[in-house]
Amino acid sequence: MTQARKQEAVSTLEATNLLVGIDDTDNLVSSGTGQLVQRLVARLQVLGVGTVLGATRHQLLVDPRIPYTSHNSSACIAMHADLGAVDRIVAYCAGFLETESAAGSDPGLAAVTSAAWSPNEVRWALVAFGRRAKEEVLDQGLAQDCALALGVHLSGHGGDSGGIIGALAAVGLHLSGTDGMFIWMPGIRELRGAATYRQLRSLAAIDEACDPDGAEPAPGDLIQLGEWVRPILRKGRAVLLVDARSDGAAADAAPAVWTLAAREVVKSH
Repeated sequence: MTQARKQEAVSTLEATNLLVGIDDTDNLVSSGTGQLVQRLVARLQVLGVGTVLGATRHQLLVDPRIPYTSHNSSACIAMHADLGAVDRIVAYCAGFLETESAAGSDPGLAAVTSAAWSPNEVRWALVAFGRRAKEEVLDQGLAQDCALALGVHLSGHGGDSGGIIGALAAVGLHLSGTDGMFIWMPGIRELRGAATYRQLRSLAAIDEACDPDGAEPAPGDLIQLGEWVRPILRKGRAVLLVDARSDGAAADAAPAVWTLAAREVVKSH
């Protein structure tokens, strides 16, 4: 592997030193948590406390015993933060949730620094909580006990604070490196139409594109982007899922044309 290729294999997400989990900010007639998180990202970007590297959506258990609005998904913001400003960031996010969340919602906030999750036992305990939230009905007490034991900030900011469960789960699932899709990262909201793979990598912080068999486009290959580009989080990297060449070209043909994986495939991650 060349030195240039080695550098490409390092994800910008490796610079993450603060994760902020958010859940349950909407009601039946409001915009969803994902849209609110994008507004929060915009505010954080101009606050001067660090750089937002990405924001991921995480699907939790859908069960009639869980009070959710539409899909029971939560979100996690990954930042390279000024660690001297962590308290300010948390306070800002808390105030944002209290003023911007929809009436009748039960917003929750989780925040954890890399210093807290660096011990393997802490990291994997957070990951385990997130994975349980995809399979089990959990309660607030369990979330509070877990956060307290692991040194994670966890707080409710309206209603019955039920969103603390999903907020903590979002942090754990993002930490797993293998769950969720990016609802925001630098450049992806501006991607439209088509671009070569080389151009795509220069326009957005996407680490890799590949098809279901792991095949990666050549730099000059054309990728039909449409209007909905959402990489997934895989092995700690932002990976854009593409489908086999739309023209049936051979693997060594260039340039080839690729299409994006269907939305339902992307959302299943």
